[in-house]
Amino acid sequence: MLDGVRVNYYGTETPLSQVANINVEDARTLSVSPWERNLVPDIEKAIMKSDLGLNPSTNNGLIRIPLPMLTEETRKNFIKQARAEAENARVAVRNVRRDVLADVKALLKDKAISEDDERRAQDDIQKITDKFIAEVDKALSAKETDLMAI
Repeated sequence: MLDGVRVNYYGTETPLSQVANINVEDARTLSVSPWERNLVPDIEKAIMKSDLGLNPSTNNGLIRIPLPMLTEETRKNFIKQARAEAENARVAVRNVRRDVLADVKALLKDKAISEDDERRAQDDIQKITDKFIAEVDKALSAKETDLMAI
């Protein structure tokens, strides 16, 4: 959630995770422990500017971030993000399939395998690809259900 937050660290825009520890205190609160005390105001500013709708509060160098309740709009945005990630996963699976099929074709060209072996390998590769794409779809469906549950 805070991956996109960048903090001005001695003149350089640095990811928050590289200048502080981020922990989950409970289901509705995050805590940020800066490694250097002088970064607390910069981290607070960066979190407020991040357009995440978060309002951090500081107590003795520890920044607590209460998370607001999810609205219908934020749930839909999270679902869009989950769908985009699922599509990226499907593309990654297909890219692996393409690379493996290219390796099989190279083996056939080098006469290391027969055409029958190539055809069997292609069928097996397609079955494995379909299995993992189905797993991605199943995970997406579960996440959508989870996000829409109130």
